[in-house]
Amino acid sequence: MRTSIATVSLSGSLTEKLTAASRAGFDGVEIFENDLLASPLTPEEIRARCADLGLSIDLYQPMRDIEAVPADEFARNLRRARHKFELMRRLGADTVLVCSSVHPLAVDDDALAAYHLRQLADLAQEFGIRVAYEALAWGRHVSTYDHAWRIVEAADHPALGTCLDSFHILSRGSDPKGIEDIPGEKIFFLQLADAPLLAMDVLQWSRHYRCFPGQGGFDVADLVRRVLHTGYGGPLSLEVFNDVFRQAEAGPTAVDAHRSLLVLQEAVGVATPPAPVVPTGVAFAELVTPDAEPVSALLGALGFTRTARHRGKPVDLWQQGEARVLVNTAGAARRDGTSLAAIGLESPDPAGAARRAEALLAPVLPRRRAAEDAPLDAVAAPDGTELFFCASGRPEQPDWRADFADVEHAEPGTPGVHRIDHLALVQPWHHYDEATLFHRSVLGLHAQESVDVADPYGLMRSRAVTNPDGSVRIALSVGAAPTDDTVHAQHIALATDDVVAAARRFREAGGRLLPIPANYYDDLAARYEFADGELETYRELGILYDRDAYGEFRHCYTPTVGRVFFELVQRDGYRGYGAQNAPVRLAAQHLTR
Repeated sequence: MRTSIATVSLSGSLTEKLTAASRAGFDGVEIFENDLLASPLTPEEIRARCADLGLSIDLYQPMRDIEAVPADEFARNLRRARHKFELMRRLGADTVLVCSSVHPLAVDDDALAAYHLRQLADLAQEFGIRVAYEALAWGRHVSTYDHAWRIVEAADHPALGTCLDSFHILSRGSDPKGIEDIPGEKIFFLQLADAPLLAMDVLQWSRHYRCFPGQGGFDVADLVRRVLHTGYGGPLSLEVFNDVFRQAEAGPTAVDAHRSLLVLQEAVGVATPPAPVVPTGVAFAELVTPDAEPVSALLGALGFTRTARHRGKPVDLWQQGEARVLVNTAGAARRDGTSLAAIGLESPDPAGAARRAEALLAPVLPRRRAAEDAPLDAVAAPDGTELFFCASGRPEQPDWRADFADVEHAEPGTPGVHRIDHLALVQPWHHYDEATLFHRSVLGLHAQESVDVADPYGLMRSRAVTNPDGSVRIALSVGAAPTDDTVHAQHIALATDDVVAAARRFREAGGRLLPIPANYYDDLAARYEFADGELETYRELGILYDRDAYGEFRHCYTPTVGRVFFELVQRDGYRGYGAQNAPVRLAAQHLTR
């Protein structure tokens, strides 16, 4: 289907918005009136610019407070409309959005509203323009899509139809089933937005918290299916008011927007991108560092052994059980030192995973490699993390480990860690929702509920994505302010069957564990009963404890090196990530920093 986006959904000047929409692959745009008024370009120049970019102008919006008003007010409205229709003719737009009235003098009179809209449609028809009437969720008298349709039906004019907006319909809890009773040719336009499920004034909810389909809590796909059943043939268009998007760079936001429509079209059966290839495990985590010594010392104390070195690059492979960490001193490290730069994901079909990613607009990364290097496909996540699709240990697929030569006399450490339990990635402030959609749609991971975590200097949001058996777990988090992604560290959680023994071995090897305040353990004693001496052991080692309906969780943390720290976790049936303990951990890290 054709895709469109309202210019209000993107940041920047009108020219910047149009360029971003075109480069992201949209077919058309809705021109928001404020963007046109602020542009130095004439309507003719905007029309030419859109044509050069391959964009149609699918809608001009909005026209407000038109119907069911006093006669003198309506006369002024028609005068205003004539000017706007002349402008639209110059612009090359043939459909105008008319929102249901919120005017304080508007009356609750459907017959009058239909009469006024019919007169407006008469005038619009003279200019070759169609009027799409939309029910605002906060409309003074018309606030539901079925009410708006009854008025349109009563007006009975060929140039008058309805505009359906998923936010206005779903935010009120309206049943979209009735959409199927509207003839498809009378649905002049379809606007789409998702939103998190919030209990707040619907106007504020709409103006600040909309997001792209798949990023919120609405069933947008079901609504679109019902619209398509009517025979609707217009574009799928995004109209998203969001404070973060208005501050983020227009280009990446437009790509994220278009990806959301590709995924939506797949969900409703009108597009068939390559099927998702769900990763089956974590092959490796790669740290980029300007100084390998602190990282190597930390890995050694954790029981890792440097087992191999890349044949052509300064990259060392450290391993313990099935947990593998690459230490790369060749990449351009961040100014604050060590960072988690790449993740290797085990895949049953690496080439298929790469095709899926490319079809959903994930940038495929060029990779400099020698002729003998394994041909690994890699894509970039929204935060810049490189994701490699690996097929370890399968003879029919190239194995990335063949690029490494064993280190002589590498003695295995005392076993304690057996695999990577999860990875935690702090997202740039404006990429959090995009990251959730990316990992869910591109990688086929399941997104769990978002949780809020108290930090001494704000509030963090966190949302985990996981594969069905939990062998891939990635926790995505974001702070309360745009600079928080540089304050909070990423981390690698390592699974062990005995966190107490692993913590003792780490300390005996010279490692230091994050100190946890005594008040935390006093609270634990009040909340849970422990075996004799158990709580004292946790207090001594800085081990935190939690439990859920499925089991228990014990975990502790290393100090931070650059932007990375490690976590030792013992997961006995427990399905969470220790969110209950995160405020204590964050406060302790702030103190040690």
